Amino acid sequence: MSDRKLSEQELVRREKVKELRNLGYDPFGQKYERDSFAKDLKEKYKDVDHDFFESMSDTARVVGRIMFIRKMGKASFFSLKDKSGSIQVYISINDVGEDIYSLFKSADIGDIVGVYGKIMKTKTGEVTIKCLEYTPLVKGLRPLPEKFHGLTDVEERYRRRYVDLIMNDESRRIAFLRPKIIRSIQNFLDNKGFVEVETPVLTTLLTGAAARPFVTHHNAQDLDMYLRIALELPLKRLLVGGMESVYEIGRTFRNEGMDPKHNPEFTLMEVYQAYSDLDGMMDLTESMFLNIATNVIGKLDYNWYGKEINLKGPWKRISMVDSIKEVTGIDFKKEMTVDEALDLAKEHDIEVAEHEHTIGHIINLFFEKYVEETLIQPTFLYGHPVEISPLTKKNKDDPRFVDRFELFIGGKEFANAYTELNDPIDQLERFEEQLKERALGNDEANDIDMDFIEALEYGMPPAGGVGYGIDRLVMLFTESESIRDVILFPTMKPIDR
Repeated sequence: MSDRKLSEQELVRREKVKELRNLGYDPFGQKYERDSFAKDLKEKYKDVDHDFFESMSDTARVVGRIMFIRKMGKASFFSLKDKSGSIQVYISINDVGEDIYSLFKSADIGDIVGVYGKIMKTKTGEVTIKCLEYTPLVKGLRPLPEKFHGLTDVEERYRRRYVDLIMNDESRRIAFLRPKIIRSIQNFLDNKGFVEVETPVLTTLLTGAAARPFVTHHNAQDLDMYLRIALELPLKRLLVGGMESVYEIGRTFRNEGMDPKHNPEFTLMEVYQAYSDLDGMMDLTESMFLNIATNVIGKLDYNWYGKEINLKGPWKRISMVDSIKEVTGIDFKKEMTVDEALDLAKEHDIEVAEHEHTIGHIINLFFEKYVEETLIQPTFLYGHPVEISPLTKKNKDDPRFVDRFELFIGGKEFANAYTELNDPIDQLERFEEQLKERALGNDEANDIDMDFIEALEYGMPPAGGVGYGIDRLVMLFTESESIRDVILFPTMKPIDR
């Protein structure tokens, strides 16, 4: 039971609840049949001359939250906000009668009401509803934040997203745009013959990515389980089963820190296509991003983290070792020993952990230090060392590297793709190497999934696969700089109320 002391405004609003009940109104809602939305009305009548409305009899029935009131004796204006936006309402004692006008005058900002009235336009050109029927629906018991400042505490914006959505039009824009982006992705893939599927969130093995898991417990089976860190291995089992082109968009969980680019609970999409390869995944990815940019957002140029980004293709494609050579002059294509690579790392002040004492890991450390943040325009970076890509097919021309790419935009990773490894013997050896890394201290190394090895032994077709962080993708297309701006309910530390 809360012992919070109510403010004077809150006490007054609670008294108004009693008054509404005494007048026969339910202060917490009833059905209301609307026939119009604010945005549609403003768009429909924006070009109609003010004088022409005198001869019109168009009406509308709208419902929403009161966001502004200007009371003026026997007539007043207020703004009503629904999911599409706001519209002005004019209410007069001459149109609704003394009792209803008195009822309106007891309303507060934040109350939810229904309005039926005639469409008009003020002399200043604002589309307005002349109220003929006014229906109180829900009494707001807490006052909204002051209009011009809203929720100034960013943490409170994320914690009380419901208030943020009421007050902040940008938050509402993002909230409605995100599902449109996801729907466009689904339509894009469906039209190319892919099938959307669902795979388990709970698993007994740590596989598919390098990440720390969340651990839970299945009481009935007395079994510790993980919340999934990736979608990969179940989807590849479906390729074995003959589904050929599949994808999943789903919640994924990694027990890691929180920052503007990471949330422990996030949305991942993985796509797998039989008989494709790395180049096919590059073409698919570029087409999908351009489809979103063109058909959902309507532009190719974005300002993100202060950088100007243009999505017009074709996008740059470069190998990891060539990108390092461009910046540092070091050519990791040359044969070298681990000791020589360690000496290069030492010369460049790169710290190498014990489990990273391989040439492949050192190449990756050079990339992260010198190259990653310089890839501003869309760039497919391919040719990763085999040591950091345990699930990927080796390059047939140089088995030190694998057929993998990462997409970088604005210096940040947006996609991770492979020509998928389908050799069960090679895959088992890679899993075993992961266990050795775990013994050396890498707590993100994968388990051995023997059921997956068995599936591969039945024969998985050659395939391309790619994974996308949906939240980061939405960040780019909405030009948001924090992942918590594009997740409606990001993970937050609890606070005492």
